[in-house]
Amino acid sequence: MTRVLTGIQSSGKPHLGNVLGAINPSIELSKNSKNDSLFFIADLHSLINIKDSKKRNENTLAVAASWIAMGFDHEKNYFYRQSRITEVCELAWYLNCFTPYPMLSNSHSFKDKSDNLSDINSGLFTYPVLMAADILLYDSEIVPVGKDQKQHLEITRDIAKSFNHNYGDTFIIPESRIDKNVQTIPGTDGRKMSKTYENTIDIFTDEKTLKKQIMSIVTDSKGLKDKKDPDSCNIFNIFKLIASKDDVEKMKNNYLEGGYGYGHAKNNLLSLILDLYKEERNLYDELLKNPDHLYGILEKGENKARTIAKSVLDRVKNKLGY
Repeated sequence: MTRVLTGIQSSGKPHLGNVLGAINPSIELSKNSKNDSLFFIADLHSLINIKDSKKRNENTLAVAASWIAMGFDHEKNYFYRQSRITEVCELAWYLNCFTPYPMLSNSHSFKDKSDNLSDINSGLFTYPVLMAADILLYDSEIVPVGKDQKQHLEITRDIAKSFNHNYGDTFIIPESRIDKNVQTIPGTDGRKMSKTYENTIDIFTDEKTLKKQIMSIVTDSKGLKDKKDPDSCNIFNIFKLIASKDDVEKMKNNYLEGGYGYGHAKNNLLSLILDLYKEERNLYDELLKNPDHLYGILEKGENKARTIAKSVLDRVKNKLGY
């Protein structure tokens, strides 16, 4: 079997862009019987930015609930919190000692914020090393990443090769997998849907809040009777990503014929999301009402993952003479 590892950000509740761009493709990958899939919630990485422990725990539960609600099989696969496998921190220290300073100073995660060095903590600077530890600790062979993470995967490969060069074959050299079919999901303002831009659509929120988000989608000033261009409309560009082919064609014709306002389109999008994700929304709410159940699911995954982590770490320590 091929071991596939995926890290999940715990920066907050996943939005529609996360669902379409990351969660659904990852779950489909995990259904492949030829893959041994490990999915971890990167709650150590989140400490770089989120210092509030209550908020961090809320985010972790929200992430776990959303992935399970969307159909992730936590029994078949590994599903765990990064922080509960403490071997990753020990391995990160060993790897730090094989990572040259220029490699980290040139990483995107550091360079993008290097204009304000006083705001950068060492956790951000060594972020790629902890990511390398996340990957190498589980003998991961395939790591699905976005284009923005490709450089960090290359750093992981370089660190592993350096260690192997000094101590013989120890780490499996992982390969990245970039899904070229993954689309950029537009937000309510037309830019990429992102919490940073505050332009997200939260499919797991209450109906009132969801409606407010959808009604805030930016449009042009054309009136009800005017014919409209569907391809340049944010509402239509979101709608077509989740609607059936027939419904997409129907909305497109409505735009082109006129007599169909943006308010109508927004209400149709709202109805579609409420209908399409009804079961997922209900399951998400049920899971969050029982956090002990969620923690139990994660602890099961952690016990399984720890077995692999301990074996790999022992191998590394033996090579280092510890």
